[in-house]
Amino acid sequence: MREKRRVVLVGCGMVGMSYAYAMMNQQTCDELVLIDYNKQKADGEAMDLNHGLAFSGSHMRIWSGTYEDCKDADIVTITAGVAQQPGETRLALLERNTAVFKSIIEPVTDSGFNGIFLIATNPVDVMTKITCELSGFNPKRVIGSGTSLDTARLRYLVGDYLKVDPRSIHGYVMGEHGDSEFVPWSQLHVSTKPVLDIIAESKGKYCVEDLEKIEVDVRTAAYKIIEAKKATYYGIGIALNRLTKSILGDENSVQTVSAYLRGEYGQTGIFIGVPAIINAQGVQSVLECHLTADEQERFDASCNTLREYFVH
Repeated sequence: MREKRRVVLVGCGMVGMSYAYAMMNQQTCDELVLIDYNKQKADGEAMDLNHGLAFSGSHMRIWSGTYEDCKDADIVTITAGVAQQPGETRLALLERNTAVFKSIIEPVTDSGFNGIFLIATNPVDVMTKITCELSGFNPKRVIGSGTSLDTARLRYLVGDYLKVDPRSIHGYVMGEHGDSEFVPWSQLHVSTKPVLDIIAESKGKYCVEDLEKIEVDVRTAAYKIIEAKKATYYGIGIALNRLTKSILGDENSVQTVSAYLRGEYGQTGIFIGVPAIINAQGVQSVLECHLTADEQERFDASCNTLREYFVH
C-alpha cells in the first residue's frame, strides 16, 4: 500500500457526497479525488469540502480529478448511475447503468489502477458483478455495499425493540440488496445469547411476530425514506465509509457485503450479500453461517432472483 491512502470517488451525487463528507469527518483517507461526468459539479463539491477542513481535524487533500488519478488509488468507489424511471423495468435500468459503467470501468483500469473496487450503484449486487466482468479483476477485489446498510438497520431496530445498544446486537441481513433479502433469525444474538432464546424466555414480553415486523421494516426502509425525502444517502454514505476503513485499515473485520460465492451456501458464480472478512486485499473470505433449512431456501430464492437479471 502507498504511504498516502487515496480514495477515488466516481459520482458526486447525494450518496457519493454523503460518503465523502463522512470520510472527511472521520479522517478515513489522506487523499480524496472526486470524479463526475459533470466536471463543474465535482469542482464545486471539492471546494465546498476543502472549506470545511479547518473545522474537521482532518489533513485530507481533496481535489476534483480525472481517471488518471486512479493509478495510485487504493480504492475506487463508484456511486454513479441513473435512477429508475416510473414504469421502467429492472432490465431497462440495468442496461442503462451497464452503459454508464462501461464508460467508467475502462478508463479506471486503463490508468493502471490495481486496488479495490467498492460499488454502491443499484442494483448493487448486479452492478458489482458487471464491474468484475468489465474490469477483469479477481472477484476478491470487487466489493459491493450489499446488505451492509440493511444489517445496520436490523441492529438498530432489534436494539430498539429489546432496549439493547445496537452495537451489542450481532446478526446479519443476507441475500439481494432488495425485495428478496431476509434475516436469518437463527444467527441473531445479543452478545452470545440467541435472540430467539430471549423471546422464548420473555414470558410474552417479546414475540416472534414482532421480529417478523422488524424484518419487513428493514426491507422496506428505503421505500419509506424515499417517500418522505425523495432519496436515501446518509445511511449508505456512512456504511461505505465503514467499508473503506475496513479496507484501508487492513482490519479483517466482518461486514455484510456483496461478495462473490465459490460454493459457499451451495452457490457459485454470483455476487450477493453475505458476511465476509474484509481487509486490504478485499474479501479475504466469506463466512458460512449454519442456516436452517428455511433460511437456506430463502437464500437460494434470493440468488435465483438475482440470476433473473441476466436472463435476456
